[in-house]
Amino acid sequence: MKRYKLAAIPGDGIGPEVISAGLQVLDALVAYEGSFALDVETFPWGSDYYQRHGVMMPSDGLHRLRAFDAIYFGAVGSLEVPDHVTLWGLRLAICQGFDQYANVRPTRLLPGIESPLRRVAAGDLDWVIVRENSEGEYAGQGGRTHRGLPEEVATEVSIFTRVGVTRILRFAFELARKRPRRHLTLITKSNAQRHGMVLWDEIFQEIAGEFPDVSTAKELVDAATQRMVLKPRSLDVMVATNLHADILSDLAAALAGSLGVAATANLNPEGRFPSMFEPIHGSAFDIVGKGIANPVGTFATAVMMLEHLGESAAAARLSGAIETVSASGVRTPDLGGTATTAQVTAAVCAAIAASPPHA
Repeated sequence: MKRYKLAAIPGDGIGPEVISAGLQVLDALVAYEGSFALDVETFPWGSDYYQRHGVMMPSDGLHRLRAFDAIYFGAVGSLEVPDHVTLWGLRLAICQGFDQYANVRPTRLLPGIESPLRRVAAGDLDWVIVRENSEGEYAGQGGRTHRGLPEEVATEVSIFTRVGVTRILRFAFELARKRPRRHLTLITKSNAQRHGMVLWDEIFQEIAGEFPDVSTAKELVDAATQRMVLKPRSLDVMVATNLHADILSDLAAALAGSLGVAATANLNPEGRFPSMFEPIHGSAFDIVGKGIANPVGTFATAVMMLEHLGESAAAARLSGAIETVSASGVRTPDLGGTATTAQVTAAVCAAIAASPPHA
């Protein structure tokens, strides 16, 4: 039997609620499959840890995490701690420390859920957004001088390197090649950002020659938002910078019904470091402790994690269970339902138990 070491970091806000639900579903899946096991260790890092220790995670945090096969992450962010402290102290520290340069955010319309878009069928909204996750607008370069004075200056410098742009674009082409439509859209803003984004455009054209079987398009980021709303079927895989993809993926999740259903993989594709898997909904302070957080994004994140670990059959079973429950109408309030987190979790566990055995 294969055994995988899983680091769980519930984090802040609703993170502990949804990660607990995700681990319950994974336990049910492991019991049903019987072909692999998960050894889970939970780390209490986050804003509460920061208020006690002055750091979001201990100085040896990355060293401790490196021994794991995957990281299951809940959320980061607190009303008591500045956002830049929470983000740079935990999530980005892990992503950049482990060179998780490929952030992958799939979006599709689940059965029974209506998109805010009119007359949109499930097949019309089936995207993957590939986000450069190691540099760009979130490189952390810049600073502030003359603080508090009228002449105060703050700079935020975007860093685009040829190696960083090349590897994320090649990753996106390879992913697009594996999908039925084999179509990749570069999201750019090279009309206004005439240095970094022109570099993106040029490298995209260079790499496109290596993938003649993948059709391509280029769209300015502002125009891309319109296309996502007005012509969703015209898009398949999109690749964009750290900032642009961050924004577009939230729009994508909303168009699929709710941020609560969206999943993310932060990948180190070469496997030199563990990859991290998280729902994209954030801490959601307004519903903490109410028992109504949508765990579906966390379950979908587990699907991506299982696929990454090579457990494709288990991933498919969990994905099927999510679709079964979604179609049945058992949904949390963000999707127009009345179910609690616990009820959705129980329904997915039951769907796993009721699913047919592998052929």
